[in-house]
Amino acid sequence: MSQPAIAVAGAAPFKGKRPATRSFWRNVLRRLLQDRFTMICFGVLMLIILAAIFAPLIAPHDPYRTSMARRLIAPGDARHWLGTDELGRDLLSRLIYGGRLSLFTGFTPVLLATLIGGALGVIAGYVGGAVNMLIMRVIDVFYAFPSVLLAVAISGVLGAGIGNTILSLTLVFIPPIARVAESVATQMRAQDFVEAARATGAANWRIVTAHVVPNVTGPILSYASSLISVSIVLASGLSFLGLGITPPEPEWGLMLNTLRQAIYVAPLNAIIPGAMIFVTSMCFNLMSDGLRSAMDVKQ
Repeated sequence: MSQPAIAVAGAAPFKGKRPATRSFWRNVLRRLLQDRFTMICFGVLMLIILAAIFAPLIAPHDPYRTSMARRLIAPGDARHWLGTDELGRDLLSRLIYGGRLSLFTGFTPVLLATLIGGALGVIAGYVGGAVNMLIMRVIDVFYAFPSVLLAVAISGVLGAGIGNTILSLTLVFIPPIARVAESVATQMRAQDFVEAARATGAANWRIVTAHVVPNVTGPILSYASSLISVSIVLASGLSFLGLGITPPEPEWGLMLNTLRQAIYVAPLNAIIPGAMIFVTSMCFNLMSDGLRSAMDVKQ
């Protein structure tokens, strides 16, 4: 993943660097627009995101309103297109509103982990020596535990809630992003244009911001985009286990948990939230693959 960064930076380390960088991202955008499968996934995700944003305008019912007389209505009903849940709440409305929390807990931990992990990785890779050893050995401690187990353990200690969910997932994603940033920053440190900048007497912070960070950004974004789907699945899993979002908030993982007891009575109702999690995570995965291919200068 470091090839695009090296090619961009190596083209012209000083005056030509920024135009070359803009040209690189224009080529990435052009390749993405030519990838029909990636654009289809992008369109599906945009529909889900826009539906979540404008939920109050398009949701047909109040997602919190219960009706014990209309429990577990099968999909296809004239009033409830996707049926109702175990408390008679409209499933379509809860899915639309649930996208807000599911997407928020998918994006936010990855964004925070990218900023924190990316900064730690760049510092460790550029400075090297004892600083690199200290930061990366602390990072290695987190690798002793599987990500799912680590997220469950942190959420179990902190307790349920959206804030604790975001914090636990952020701590889970910081180590892999820091690893990617450290690896690319270490390669950048040995490049000729960085050595030339040092020879001219440029300050370290100037070299990092003007030469290292622009070249590390591409690989980090490519990798971080693949973590969004993982974050959505993990956040839904925590809610399913009772360690994430708390009732009665509409959230896909929590909906899956409350409907699992009705899987033999109303199987279609029970699998709808899981289908939304699957479709959304798969679209993010395929979008990430498309972005990685578009950033590959060998293509």
